[in-house]
Amino acid sequence: MKKTHLAFLISALVLCCTFAKAQDVVVVANSGVKAGEVSSDDVRDVFTGAKSSLKDGSRVTPVTLKNGAGHDAFLKRYVGKSDSAFRAGWRSLVFTGQAAMPKTFDSESALVEYVASTPGAIGYVSKDTDHEKVKTLAVK
Repeated sequence: MKKTHLAFLISALVLCCTFAKAQDVVVVANSGVKAGEVSSDDVRDVFTGAKSSLKDGSRVTPVTLKNGAGHDAFLKRYVGKSDSAFRAGWRSLVFTGQAAMPKTFDSESALVEYVASTPGAIGYVSKDTDHEKVKTLAVK
């Protein structure tokens, strides 16, 4: 009985650590973006299509991951929507001619490469992903 409890506790601890690690996301931008920090409201507004520039005047274009733990953690932490609600909001903007869907990527490395080479691009990746080619924005 004690072995079963111990195995359960170890499994739960591993799952908690994995979940916590998945929630460590960073907001990244092309090096041409002037801002070094942004508010969480700015992040939400840019990624929901409500704004296309930051408070410092930098015009930005959001790019996203198609799915995954980092994508879900970003949406939960900064946008406050599920993936389906997030995409529905963008489809509504596209349908009414107010915006174009954000470019999406299958991998974090592809997103980083795109952001590094595209002026004004802003996205997000897991903290552990190599993102030296792009600027990390502190979210306040």
